Amino acid sequence: MASPVTGPKYLSVREHLRRRVAALPEHTLLPPEPVLCAEYGVSRITLRRAVDGLVADGHLVREQGRGTYVTRPAIRHEYRESFVHRIAGWSSVMTEQGAQVGTTVLTQRIAPVPPQIAPELALTPADDVVELIRLRSVDGAPNHVAHSYLPAARYPRAAEQDFTSGSLYDFLRREYGADLAHARIVVDVGTAAPEEADRLQIVAGSPLLVVRTTVRDSEGAPLVHSYSRLRPDVSQVEFEVSVGNR
Repeated sequence: MASPVTGPKYLSVREHLRRRVAALPEHTLLPPEPVLCAEYGVSRITLRRAVDGLVADGHLVREQGRGTYVTRPAIRHEYRESFVHRIAGWSSVMTEQGAQVGTTVLTQRIAPVPPQIAPELALTPADDVVELIRLRSVDGAPNHVAHSYLPAARYPRAAEQDFTSGSLYDFLRREYGADLAHARIVVDVGTAAPEEADRLQIVAGSPLLVVRTTVRDSEGAPLVHSYSRLRPDVSQVEFEVSVGNR
């Protein structure tokens, strides 16, 4: 028998169910609705509202003809920096969420700016950038490959800093007093090349989420351009938008 339900019933049932399914093996079927309604002492409408929340969060899946079963939610990959109170690096955000973040630096060098990156950073073809490519993991599983580019003349020490831990954005603020004020984020899709697929432990040609970010200072000058290629099966991209003139 479940503990007595207190507070808003559907919220209490949802929280109890969340803890319950977290302890169950993936693909475990939940008991039928009448059984759960009797167990929690709630109506079918209240139970369904609670279960709806867990389905939306990725803890449960409904399948016609089979029932409702346990799954594991995708790791929430939250990009909030362009619209709200701060620009926070991925590692900082994920660490705050309690995830164990790992980083392997694949490339770190000063190189000529790639043609497709030059306009993003307002550079000429003769300019150099610090190119930083990192394989990022969450709780031991590969999550995405992040490619970052910075003007080498402005941030030369970024070519030497150890980025196996910590945030690139935190480094720029700490070492250069960088004014990371605005970010423009574009999300599209791509496919995994063979070497990339090996690193991400997926099949070559698998779809990827591609998140492109250009960070600018208060005057609008571009400081960093990055693009991350994410496994969509373990990632979500979330935007929180502040609405003005309410």
